[in-house]
Amino acid sequence: MKVELRLPAQAQPGEPPRPVVVDTNVALDLLIFSDPRTAPLRQLLAEGRLAWIATQVMRDELERVLAYPHIAERMDYYRVTAAQVLAAFDAQARLVDIAAKVAYVCKDADDQKFIDLAAAHQAILLSKDKAVICMRKRLLNMDAHVATALVLGEDPHRDGEHESPLADTAGIGPLKGAEVQAPSRMPPARR
Repeated sequence: MKVELRLPAQAQPGEPPRPVVVDTNVALDLLIFSDPRTAPLRQLLAEGRLAWIATQVMRDELERVLAYPHIAERMDYYRVTAAQVLAAFDAQARLVDIAAKVAYVCKDADDQKFIDLAAAHQAILLSKDKAVICMRKRLLNMDAHVATALVLGEDPHRDGEHESPLADTAGIGPLKGAEVQAPSRMPPARR
């Protein structure tokens, strides 16, 4: 399922960086594959509007995944080494302590660390994992926003725009400076 988190195109004056937790698959998209869907994340990190937080366990997982044969093959294609990917991770992510477990348990135990960290820091959690995405309503109760991608919206203060940037288009309650958009129709079932 695709769930986009819409953030204002421009930062508000004095707005502090917002923490973001990036799961391993999204990290691969950002650091190796340059997936166009990660462009807003890349931009917000570069502008200092988002602060990528991670734990040593998350970095270790990325290092382990980089050794998978199908990932190594893709890195060869993109002419990037595991050392370069890890150096890029180290340059962009700030390592923090492992967060305490939250009351909400993910079906995929490997993803619990991302959920715990996002909840502890009231962060944005970017993941494409269905087990994480299905927890977005529960995590919103802890002021953590779960999405598959970020989208930069128009500045809500521009002339002609009257819709609140706090609008909730996914039916999951009020959001602080962002809105979540779920797809309007389901994709066809696979046979």
